[in-house]
Amino acid sequence: MIIRFGKIGHLAIKTFLLGLAAFMLIQAGGGSAARASDFFNVLQDRLIKDGFDAESIQVLYGKPGVGFEIRGVGLFFRHSEARLNYGQFLQERRIQMAQQYIVEHSGALAAAEDRYGVPREIITAIMLVETQLGNLVGNQSVFNILSTMAALDDPAVRKAFWKELPQERRLSRKAFEKKADRKSRWAYNELKALLRYVDAENLDPVTIQGSYAGAMGYCQFMPSNALRLGVDGNGDDRVDLFDHTDAIASVANYLKHHGWKPGMTRQQQYQVILKYNYSKPYANTILDIAARLRDG
Repeated sequence: MIIRFGKIGHLAIKTFLLGLAAFMLIQAGGGSAARASDFFNVLQDRLIKDGFDAESIQVLYGKPGVGFEIRGVGLFFRHSEARLNYGQFLQERRIQMAQQYIVEHSGALAAAEDRYGVPREIITAIMLVETQLGNLVGNQSVFNILSTMAALDDPAVRKAFWKELPQERRLSRKAFEKKADRKSRWAYNELKALLRYVDAENLDPVTIQGSYAGAMGYCQFMPSNALRLGVDGNGDDRVDLFDHTDAIASVANYLKHHGWKPGMTRQQQYQVILKYNYSKPYANTILDIAARLRDG
């Protein structure tokens, strides 16, 4: 087949090629690492201009496992907070799991409570809702998710991405464009934070798994929070959010940083928890779990 572009501009050609690459990628299994360079060239140039080492960036994006995550990020553009069932975390078996967690990690929880003034019941409730106490941390590549979302700043990549989104529960084009503008800027900042975090902790970003939104660890911190508010709770000179002691201390530090103080009213506690996850059902669920745990 011969494709004649005629007088079509370079952007249109690029858009066509990216759309074709996206289609081929999805047909091959979707979200794989095979054609990352087709989508991340502009993003790599941007990172290099912002001071990241050119050779390191090029090597990183050429690694096996790096790919354009249409499926994972696509969920982000269909997700509705109202669909989440927070009531499940108040079931008796979940409360019992949380009570056992408090027993098993009593030392770390007591240390965090003493240092930051955040009750162990609140910390445990957050860990329960975020990852079921470290049992469900997500299976998405945090690096791929953030790279894909950040790459949506490129109009050609964004157009190809839109065409491949499943139509079921898809946002309107106008809503998609508005969200893509906002989230691509946000994701780029989080991607830069991730690269700085893994450099400080001597980690391979490609191996870190988390949520479809890029949160990671037992406490589901975004990279910027891991970089600024993550705590080495066990004294091994590392901030490892996949370690219970570090995750517990980091949650407590986060809440204290955002205004948590002993003796606050429920409404004041509610306002602080909204800084962790801006969802009214989420904040109320955390407080309800903590009350159940306090009452035994």
